[in-house]
Amino acid sequence: MPSLTVKSMRILFVIPAIGDVYGGPSKTVIDLAQALSRQEVTIDIVTTNANGSSSLDIPLQQWLSKPGYRIQYFPYLSLWDYKWSTSFANWLFRHVRDYDVVHSNAIFSLPNVPAHWACQRYGIPYVMTPHGMLEPWALSYKGWKKKLYYSLLERPALNRASAIQTLASAESNHIQDLYLKPRMVVIPNGIHRENFLSLPDPNFFYQNFPHTRGKDILLFLGRIDPKKGLDLLAPAFAQVRSQFPNTHLVIAGPDNIGFLPTAQSYFTKANCSEDTTFTGMLSGNLKLAALAAASIYVSPSYSEGFSVSVLEGMASGLPCVITTGCNFPEAAQAEAAYIVETEVLAITKALKSCLHNPEAARAIGKRARQFVFQHYSWENIGQQMLDLYKEILSSRSELVAA
Repeated sequence: MPSLTVKSMRILFVIPAIGDVYGGPSKTVIDLAQALSRQEVTIDIVTTNANGSSSLDIPLQQWLSKPGYRIQYFPYLSLWDYKWSTSFANWLFRHVRDYDVVHSNAIFSLPNVPAHWACQRYGIPYVMTPHGMLEPWALSYKGWKKKLYYSLLERPALNRASAIQTLASAESNHIQDLYLKPRMVVIPNGIHRENFLSLPDPNFFYQNFPHTRGKDILLFLGRIDPKKGLDLLAPAFAQVRSQFPNTHLVIAGPDNIGFLPTAQSYFTKANCSEDTTFTGMLSGNLKLAALAAASIYVSPSYSEGFSVSVLEGMASGLPCVITTGCNFPEAAQAEAAYIVETEVLAITKALKSCLHNPEAARAIGKRARQFVFQHYSWENIGQQMLDLYKEILSSRSELVAA
């Protein structure tokens, strides 16, 4: 579109839910919106008021102004494992033409479906970001339902997208096996670098969890979810603790699907529950203080799109033990993390290596911090996304002119 400038570009983000209990994807959508707003792009977000098993207590069906963007929430109905919002769908069909590009986040979610249909009806280009939901492990979890949903709704929408944003090269490689038509563009998540230039005093964390003071803390940051590998972490930590009795495991994250009792049972069975603390979700300075208090960051995940919490652990200068399921081979290439197979023995050996060789672990943490600061700031990510939108609109303009 020759007359379109960056300042006049209007982008609509669509996401099924953005409550805190949903973890990374919800946070990254807001972070990306703020990064793009600094490029003087107009960003609106539409979503439902879902927040796990409850609903957000927030004004509905009106714009709420936030730093750098506007957001509007719609009521929803729960349909078994799915959610639906008629008012959301109606709004999308009425207003999608107000935007130059629509960017939908997450798949296997009914609220996003009318966004794709409305874009197709009115000829609005759209980008889809699966956020790791097309990873092999994710597709196999509740696989029969996803196979039907994918065939009927998701694959047709993906094939009509202007681009599919993947968060990591490994995710892109996996999606290629699905033989989708659109091109894939790797644009990762990022961090707010300024938050990690100087971490707060760890005493703030110890004041809230005094039994962790004086311990060598292993920190897990993430949702309490089957894919996060807590069933692997429990026996691994039990073995670590038998050799390093001063270690304490902190599991910090929300439980939006009622998985907490199952997760806790892993540590009871492994006889290490007394040295394991489930804190619930940590945010703001308390999360940063937990990172400051930690000796090691660990993510034993079976499957990730691209974990922001891994970036946060690395940006904090911690030695990070992560699995291949975290989709971050670039960190291995930079020798900025311990990347191991998704199995108990490999996780155990890496954690013990960090504790046996603290100087080598600190050196890896230092490289990790420099690596993340250099490549994964939201300012950089926002520019990459803006370039993608501009390229989509330019290609569209050339097609119309032809």
